[in-house]
Amino acid sequence: MNMENNMKNWQKMGTALVLTTMLAGCGTSGILDRERPDEFAVSRQAPLVIPPDFALVPPRPGVAPSQQRVASEQALEALFGGPAARSAIEQQALRRAGDSDTAIRSTVGDAETNTVDKGQVVRDVIAAPEGDGREAQAATPE
Repeated sequence: MNMENNMKNWQKMGTALVLTTMLAGCGTSGILDRERPDEFAVSRQAPLVIPPDFALVPPRPGVAPSQQRVASEQALEALFGGPAARSAIEQQALRRAGDSDTAIRSTVGDAETNTVDKGQVVRDVIAAPEGDGREAQAATPE
């Protein structure tokens, strides 16, 4: 008889536990509580409108486009938005700097061009062999 009472007690406790768990799922806080969109707050978008005709003519086969631009110009305009107005300070700095020599790149490598001697360190850096630096060595002057 004692064994039957223990079984009935365990069954009652199990049933109470299951019912309590099910009842807890009906609450407003917990795992099932989440934000849901308000279906009545959705508004309709205006229909698409066909833009006015800007006198565009479809291209004719075999004829080159009349307004075709260089791809590099198109890329620069897309990136930077075309020429920008210069500020007063920038205009003043450009006036003070003066005009640059148009052939500057040709005359820089000329042997007659005067340059500033940067010293032995710069010459060593320029003359350094190419590589990933694994074989590099450092020496300090004594």
